[in-house]
Amino acid sequence: VLSEPAEARKFYEKQLTYARRLSDEHPDKFRLIYNQADLRQVLEPWEKNPAVLPSANSPETEPQETVTHPVGIVLLMEGAEGIQAPEEMEEWWDLGVRIAGPVWAGTRFCGGTIEPGDFSREGYALLEVMGSRGYTLDISHMNEASALQALDRYNGPVFASHANARALLKDVEGERHLTDTVIRRLIERDGVMGVIPFNRFLRPSWSNSDDRQLVTLHTLAAHIDHICQLAGDARHAGLGTDFDGGFGWPAVPYEINTIADLQKLSSILSEYGYPDDDIRDILSGNWRRHLERTLPET
Repeated sequence: VLSEPAEARKFYEKQLTYARRLSDEHPDKFRLIYNQADLRQVLEPWEKNPAVLPSANSPETEPQETVTHPVGIVLLMEGAEGIQAPEEMEEWWDLGVRIAGPVWAGTRFCGGTIEPGDFSREGYALLEVMGSRGYTLDISHMNEASALQALDRYNGPVFASHANARALLKDVEGERHLTDTVIRRLIERDGVMGVIPFNRFLRPSWSNSDDRQLVTLHTLAAHIDHICQLAGDARHAGLGTDFDGGFGWPAVPYEINTIADLQKLSSILSEYGYPDDDIRDILSGNWRRHLERTLPET
């Protein structure tokens, strides 16, 4: 638990330093994206020579060709505990942060997934500064009241980087996931919602001792389809894996053994009746469109 904003800020600074080191020391693997030019530079090799990622389920006797390119990193601040005054968001924009969610559990700015509350006066001031610079606002960890207030008030782009549909979760506690009311408002704002392949966020009663086959990619696809049905199209659903969130391999849907196995969703979405263009949008195109629309040109 961080007791003071200054303490949280030190963690921000360490994480920023680490991200820069990844990009500087391993440019063949990672590239930081600050603007449209950076985005185009990252996407171009993937388009000219699409990646080939072998599945962990492929027979060992088959050749395991791999073709890949540097992965782009867009900096996101999750939780504004380290912000002592709203004006500090100006500084973090200049340092390269392009997306921010004011809350994780709960902050003095707004209510979160654990602590109730509305947006405070200081929270609205934070939104004003963020909007003036062009930040994307991430509502993933907001409670319903704060999410709706943000969607009504914030004048910049909005998305939910990693959240599932609360309507599909039985006996879920807290406000970690989005209600249909919030999802509809997010869609009205042309936002994208990334679904999370974490078993406990797909089956709340699940524990690490349970059989992995209890949660499958079909379970995840149901959340994608729910968003698309609310929207009437496939332009607002994406993947928000949160694989760096600490839950590990035993806690993801049965078919996933490596990140490359996310491509197995394609055939499942086809079973739902989604055409190839919609599947491409869900797996990557919707996030790409958001970045092309929201990142500064230079």
